[in-house]
Amino acid sequence: MAVRDKIREIKHLQNKYFICVLENPMDIVNIASTIRNISAFGVEKLYVIGNNAIVKDFETSRTHKRLANLSVGSNKWVFVKQFDTTAGCIAHLRKERYTIAVTSSHIKGKENVCLYDETFTQKRLAVWFGNESKGISDEATAQADMCIQIPMGGIVESLNLGTSTGIILSYIGYQRLKYVYENNKVTFKPGGMADTKMQSWDDFINPHRG
Repeated sequence: MAVRDKIREIKHLQNKYFICVLENPMDIVNIASTIRNISAFGVEKLYVIGNNAIVKDFETSRTHKRLANLSVGSNKWVFVKQFDTTAGCIAHLRKERYTIAVTSSHIKGKENVCLYDETFTQKRLAVWFGNESKGISDEATAQADMCIQIPMGGIVESLNLGTSTGIILSYIGYQRLKYVYENNKVTFKPGGMADTKMQSWDDFINPHRG
């Protein structure tokens, strides 16, 4: 099956109004892992803060050869928008009425929520990940609506960017998609495809039902 045909088949399973934000990412391996996670879990867009030559816009990201290798080609299908500053990205998200959730393994002086106890079904949600060494910035934390923590009971108290984005985006993406379908908040165009698409949704949400 051609890739574009595959995209048409699963487009209705993508998470609308769900954005991943990377604040000043540095490591191309982490960036590639995040892009692969975004593609795998149906996140709609990637916003990148900072003058990053790897992912400064969609065209740069999708034509970057090393990024293509590391992300197994996922970079070709993930929309990227770049912002020069944290303030600029926050202003854009607020203008578009997004709820902003930063992520950190530490208490950041914001309402901290456990990933597995919280509901993330806001109509518009941007989940924000910090720099590999410095973490989330104080500026982003101050403007956020909540801080998401992954519960950890081991000696290590933090995860790398690729791992943390995989865990968080997977859980939130599934929860949001399940909410949309179970509450009949989805419409299909053209209407004649409704039965087929609902069947694909049933197969997605109950893969071992048969």
